[in-house]
Amino acid sequence: MIFQKEIQLSNYSRGYHLITKLILDNLPELPENGLLNIFLKHTSAGLTINENADPSVRIDFESFLNQLIPENKILYTHLSEGIDDMPSHIKSSLFGNSLTIPITNKSLNMGIWQGIYFCEFRNNANLRTIIATIYS
Repeated sequence: MIFQKEIQLSNYSRGYHLITKLILDNLPELPENGLLNIFLKHTSAGLTINENADPSVRIDFESFLNQLIPENKILYTHLSEGIDDMPSHIKSSLFGNSLTIPITNKSLNMGIWQGIYFCEFRNNANLRTIIATIYS
């Protein structure tokens, strides 16, 4: 059996936002066993699973990636949407736009300190859309 739902995300500010609860709140009761795939329909944001307990993780993500992939570099030619545009596409490619999580005993089978992050790389992004698909 397959269930699929489009989830509209609010306008998130630039940064790393835990959305595990938001995803689960938009899904029906999870099956006994299966897979949840979440797919982000955008090229300047990303998804990842990482530590969900200490908020400093989010600050460190931002600091590290901004050093690794800085804005305002002469080497970028894709600048039509602002200085954060090309760096956001690179960050999106590094993080990816899809996650697959096992479902076991009607719960996401993640580690105790793991959460789903929506990563907004743009300074002024529009609404974002996630497609959640449950395979059971």
